[in-house]
Amino acid sequence: MLPISVIICTYNRAPSLADTLESLSRQTYSQSLWELIVVDNNSSDNTRDTVLQFSQKLPNLRYEFEPQQGLSYARNLGIKSALGDIIAFTDDDVLPAPDWLEQIQQLMAQYPCDACGGYIAPQWEAPPPAWLTEIFYGFIALKTDTQGPRPLSLADELPFGANMVFRQSMFARYGVFDTQKGRKGNVLAGGEDIEMFERILKDQRVVYYFPSLKVTHKVEAFRLKKNYFRRWRYQCSKNIAHHSEFAGARKLFGVPLYLIQQTFQTIIKTIRYGFTQPSDIAFRQEMIIWHFFGLIVGIYQNHSGHKP
Repeated sequence: MLPISVIICTYNRAPSLADTLESLSRQTYSQSLWELIVVDNNSSDNTRDTVLQFSQKLPNLRYEFEPQQGLSYARNLGIKSALGDIIAFTDDDVLPAPDWLEQIQQLMAQYPCDACGGYIAPQWEAPPPAWLTEIFYGFIALKTDTQGPRPLSLADELPFGANMVFRQSMFARYGVFDTQKGRKGNVLAGGEDIEMFERILKDQRVVYYFPSLKVTHKVEAFRLKKNYFRRWRYQCSKNIAHHSEFAGARKLFGVPLYLIQQTFQTIIKTIRYGFTQPSDIAFRQEMIIWHFFGLIVGIYQNHSGHKP
């Protein structure tokens, strides 16, 4: 087996993927010690040609095609194809630091961890608005925490898919990514990476955060709009509701009454925050409304049989 397998899943982002592959071609870690698997998740652009163009720069590169739409399906195909003892994930809009793989090898050897994640810096396509402070970074898969190395618990913010690493044995023991979660095509969703970390942490496995394990995430201009954050929070919460049970509560059309009550309370609090709090705090409070809206719509769709 190889020491490290790197998996990138991609969908209709050939130009951005080329930047990621170029970045990986400059790794300081010997190419004989790692493999790169690009999983094309049913793209309709020139993704395949883009990958093949890098075959000389990256002789350790393999192309896989996953026709079933969904990030979790693509990641799971990558895991099935991987030959490495350690499996590292990044995304098609991410630029790993030149020593990224070297850091993975050294840190996973030095620390007793079963999985880990690292620092994700922004590369802004446009200047971020004043309200987009670090309290929103998690919504766009950024993590600029410098505290560590340190072990993580279920109470912590867990690593993001743009920069996460697992020992292959974790998938053999705990299974692969939940295909009911995660992005499907252009539909905003998520949570499959967090759920995987939660699964292994609940069995007392060790997950570390390493600030020296660095990548840069390209943040497109459309992700700097409030409507993007609203849609993301709404869609993710709706997806949570589709795969959750809400038993033991009084309900209206399947929706627990306490959720309806909490939604109205949150709306009132958000209006008040709009007049009394800084713009970032006020909008962060508004995001809770979109969380409740997503839950309510998802629960109602389950109840009515209209679940997509």
